[in-house]
Amino acid sequence: MIGEDPAAVGLIRSAEEVTSEWLSGALGHNLRGFTLDAIGTGQLSSTYRVTIDADAEPRTVVLKLADADADVRATGIALGLYEREIRFYRDVAGRITSDALAQCHAAVFDGESGYFTLLVEDVSPAQVGDQIAGCTLEQARLVVRELARVHAPVVEDPELAGWLDKPAPVNQTLVGQMLPAYYERFGDRISDEHRAVIVGYLQSLDAWLADRSEPRGIVHGDYRLDNMLFGEQGAAHSLTIIDWATLTWGPVTADLAYFLGGSLTTEDRRAHEHELVRLYHDELVAAGVSMFDWEACWRGYRRLSFGGVLMALVAPLIVSQTERGDDMFMTMLARHCDQVTDLDAISLLAEAARPEPLRVKPDDEGRHSPGGEEYWNESWYLDAVSEDGALGAYVRVGLVPNLGHTVYTAYIVGADRPAIAILDYAAQLPGEGLAIANDRFRSDLICEEPLKRFRATIAGSGESFNDHSAPLRGQAGEPVAVELDLVWETEGEPYQYRIATRYEMPCRVSGTIKIGDEVLQLNGPGQRDHSWGPRDWWAMDWTWLSAHLDDDTRIQGIELRFPELPAIGLGYEQQAGVVTELEAVKVDYAIAENRLVGTTRTEIAPTGTQLEFAPIAFGALRIEAPDGRVCEFPRAMARVSTPDGRTGLGWIEWGHNLS
Repeated sequence: MIGEDPAAVGLIRSAEEVTSEWLSGALGHNLRGFTLDAIGTGQLSSTYRVTIDADAEPRTVVLKLADADADVRATGIALGLYEREIRFYRDVAGRITSDALAQCHAAVFDGESGYFTLLVEDVSPAQVGDQIAGCTLEQARLVVRELARVHAPVVEDPELAGWLDKPAPVNQTLVGQMLPAYYERFGDRISDEHRAVIVGYLQSLDAWLADRSEPRGIVHGDYRLDNMLFGEQGAAHSLTIIDWATLTWGPVTADLAYFLGGSLTTEDRRAHEHELVRLYHDELVAAGVSMFDWEACWRGYRRLSFGGVLMALVAPLIVSQTERGDDMFMTMLARHCDQVTDLDAISLLAEAARPEPLRVKPDDEGRHSPGGEEYWNESWYLDAVSEDGALGAYVRVGLVPNLGHTVYTAYIVGADRPAIAILDYAAQLPGEGLAIANDRFRSDLICEEPLKRFRATIAGSGESFNDHSAPLRGQAGEPVAVELDLVWETEGEPYQYRIATRYEMPCRVSGTIKIGDEVLQLNGPGQRDHSWGPRDWWAMDWTWLSAHLDDDTRIQGIELRFPELPAIGLGYEQQAGVVTELEAVKVDYAIAENRLVGTTRTEIAPTGTQLEFAPIAFGALRIEAPDGRVCEFPRAMARVSTPDGRTGLGWIEWGHNLS
């Protein structure tokens, strides 16, 4: 749980939990009582004005809490919105000299449940800005001046970059997959001229995101009028910037371009943007920022005008839909597309080459320092199928350091054979390497040559299941002695994901398996992957698949399904060392009464390859979260076929959340 002063108070999950004692502790003085009144209609959180009966100031404060709905909170966790806002007030705000920030009294976040508590100064009397109407020139000058004062103290600050500078949560493939749903929703509200801007931008989105030509600093991420309070007579602040949940690390001019493009009418922006950008640059220079000359600032402003287009495309498909929200997003899209056109920003895209395919770093084969997220996880997963499809195995070691344990799962399966499982959902964290030992089994994963050769060993007691669906019901199997010694040798190009710290690689697997007195040889295709970062299995559903076809085509893909969002498809198809990144993975299947899954059909883009997975045997899991949420993994070894007559083998996994 994140919490230091001003976070040294207890977590509040709902308005009903607020007490006079809690408020007294947060504010540092006793009070006789209080009342709560809801403010606004937040889409991922709830906000209240707290009126306090006390002899000391303040007499009112503002309380912000996570949404009561678990699915909504899961979105807040998955996107990192709650944690970033809490950490802004805890770790960043005190380093900023601008007067446009509310004083913070309490900032607490529980990464396990997603609940957070934020208690800040009530800056009323103040008027919230109106994104659709736009602001006055006087207001724009105030906003730009304070933005420079927010940015200047932390430009190129290595301490903040350490935890804020993370891969962008979107990329060219992802946005392209979301675009059909966007067009379906907004249809003819988008002009042909603005569609042309969208198309031109998406063709270079990855290169635009990869550009590092501008100094870096904190980026509010949603710096617009709806997130600003303009003080009225008697207010302590002339401007207060709120809602720091989209805080990130990025180009200095990102917030400036976003604000001027979206929060002024197009006519006012055209008339005054040069003056306002110059004001921003002058304020930076006055505050001591010397590595950023005027020409670079103006070019950065032009290039970052696309940021508003990106927000207008992605945000409507993440937040709850409202009539005003749709009007606002269409207003934003039109203004930002006009900004791009007026500034000839499209010409700047041609200067940036598409980034080279990401290369897996050999050092990444080892363990990584954990982040602060409750469900931060580092996982090594290896699977294999014998050449004839009669025998298969997989091993997964998942370290969950912030919960103090390892999730260890391994299976040996085959056609017309019992499924043999070695399962420990709360194994001890290993020492320096990946060796795990307890009173039931010993296991080790050894990188014998980075990116080339990996070994997995197991010796101990497992469970035998004649009914492959029994583990989904939490049932125990019959004890059986197990030994395994398999080697994964890379056979193809390792693939590094663009939007996640994860890589996968096709392999050839060989070695020995012993079940009781039976000794088996396994030789055949397989794959392995390694990932690290937050992993909340209970926040989404998915289908993951891996296949080796008889023409040596190797395919790995995943379709992710977050609540109320378009499905996302990722992965690769490769042959003879040529890797094609996937833009979509579409799957179709049915869940049987016993919760296992039958034949699954999938189509991937851009190659158009169609695959049919027919399960041979299952190695199923049932994972329960600390808060009781349950996710089923009916993973299966499968035969694979295509409409053009190719055949192959692989593994497929379906993730189904029951809560």
